[in-house]
Amino acid sequence: MDVGSGRLYAAVAAGAFRRYATYRAATLAGVFTNTVFGLILAYTYLALWDERPGLGGYDQAQAITYVWVGQALFKTLGIGGGGFEDELMERIRTGDVAVDLYRPADLQLWWMASDGGRALFELFARGVPPFVFGALLFSLALPGQVTAWPAFAVAVLLAWVVGFAIRYLVALSAFWLIDGTGVVQISWFVGWFCSGMLLPLNVFPGVFGDVVRLLPWSSVLQAPADVLLGEADPLGTYVFQAAWAVALLTAGRLLQSAATRRVVVQGG
Repeated sequence: MDVGSGRLYAAVAAGAFRRYATYRAATLAGVFTNTVFGLILAYTYLALWDERPGLGGYDQAQAITYVWVGQALFKTLGIGGGGFEDELMERIRTGDVAVDLYRPADLQLWWMASDGGRALFELFARGVPPFVFGALLFSLALPGQVTAWPAFAVAVLLAWVVGFAIRYLVALSAFWLIDGTGVVQISWFVGWFCSGMLLPLNVFPGVFGDVVRLLPWSSVLQAPADVLLGEADPLGTYVFQAAWAVALLTAGRLLQSAATRRVVVQGG
């Protein structure tokens, strides 16, 4: 990527950041919603860990910390959707994606830059406030070493790349489907469950737990949370996340190539 292309994608990311920053009321409502769900999950986890101390290898403080990490990263990583995929699917459905393909920019990198701007805004505007609230209300198991936070930041960055790659594949399904709503809803459900958003993947038993922890969604929340909690080796986590990121981005590139060879403008 040359300097000019880098500036282009940086401008796309900055534009997405500014666009999401204009929705102040929606952001405040999102902060409130994340905080309420965080409280519900936190008190549920307290009751669960009272009955099962050490469940999943976490003590109670680690379990509560996991809750608030999840609330901080929920919108940042697009675990429940709400990123670029709806817009891209609509552009595919209407045929406006044909204009996108004529731009002097790569389609995948364009939407990745756009989602990066959104994710950065969501992290600071909607992710940090609930986490700070949780830290003030509960005794969290925050790392004592300063180096743990940069290690966590790298894991979050890789988690976002994996999350983007999954959602990009979902969005590209619109090239073959008249209505991709069903695929999006299924991806949301799978993302919620298999990322560990509802319950840490560490508590899933036996072979089922082993399989779920090997899936790409575990890179999105469970992996960075375990890095922050000191339950995972950062380097091994990065390798796992990077492998899934490369595999999924490559799959997206191949699917994009196949789709654009047979672009069908629905209704036009």
